[in-house]
Amino acid sequence: MSTPLDLEPGATSAEPESVLQGEKRIEGRSLGQIAWSRLKRDKVALAGGFFVLYLIVVAIAAPLVVGLLGHPPNEFHQELIDPNTQIPIGPYGGMSWDFLYGLEPVNGRDIFSRVIYGSQVSLLIAFLATLLSVVIGTVLGVVAGFFGGTIDTLISRTMDVFLAFPLLVFALALAGVVPDEAFGLKGDALRISVIVFIIGFFNWPYIGRIVRGQTLSLREREFVDAARSLGARTPYILFKELLPNLLAPILVYATLLIPSNILFEAGLSFLGVGVQPPTATWGGMLSDAAQWYQIDPWFMLWPGLAIFVTVLAFNLFGDGLRDALDPRSR
Repeated sequence: MSTPLDLEPGATSAEPESVLQGEKRIEGRSLGQIAWSRLKRDKVALAGGFFVLYLIVVAIAAPLVVGLLGHPPNEFHQELIDPNTQIPIGPYGGMSWDFLYGLEPVNGRDIFSRVIYGSQVSLLIAFLATLLSVVIGTVLGVVAGFFGGTIDTLISRTMDVFLAFPLLVFALALAGVVPDEAFGLKGDALRISVIVFIIGFFNWPYIGRIVRGQTLSLREREFVDAARSLGARTPYILFKELLPNLLAPILVYATLLIPSNILFEAGLSFLGVGVQPPTATWGGMLSDAAQWYQIDPWFMLWPGLAIFVTVLAFNLFGDGLRDALDPRSR
């Protein structure tokens, strides 16, 4: 029989070899850390994400940016317009260090300033409409998928009705008859509220279907059964067990829905039923530039390029985020 190992006073048991050699211990990573490590490897998605952040900062700081690099968006500079042709004097639509993107025909407003201020309207409507769609779609999708039965049938049929609804025709009809004042709002605030309601309220079925499908799968998982066996009530299961597992698809779809809403708002403004002049919007600028594109194509270039690059950046970031959160979707 071997004798017990004698330890000196104050000595402890042997530590792992890796600790003795000064190596780092292996630590577990959360799902967020794993997703971030995947996203960092996607340089295209990161570029899109950084441009989105840059655009948001520029939109918020529009008065500062325009004060440093441009002129007030509704200030006329008719002295820089050719009285015979009504187009800006100088090459490239009047581009110069004072007017980085040139001037508008006829009135001579600063295109750079109007593009910057137009980003405020486009992003505000897109984000608010997306938020409204996400809230309605998530709530109804979770309820339909979790409870099933008659509730699921009723909500699913409601989704089918909304998906079959001619949204563009309805938006043109409703936005075209908005009064000057209603619900305590008037002017741009009323117009923006109506457009947000139209886009957000009628787009919720798309995310609602995604959330419903994910909920149908999650409600049969072991962690939900374990919560039930421990006596958890329905609100706890919905908000503490299911909703955290639905955040990834909700976040991904929201990033892909924002550019669609930007295009929809630009389309309404292009057709003349969006935010009304003289407020700058990208779609409204394109509508004004349509009659000048043959003799002053630069007027159409800048708002069109702003829409294109913004939508592209959101789509690239959304695709990369989807791959980071769910690699199986590749």
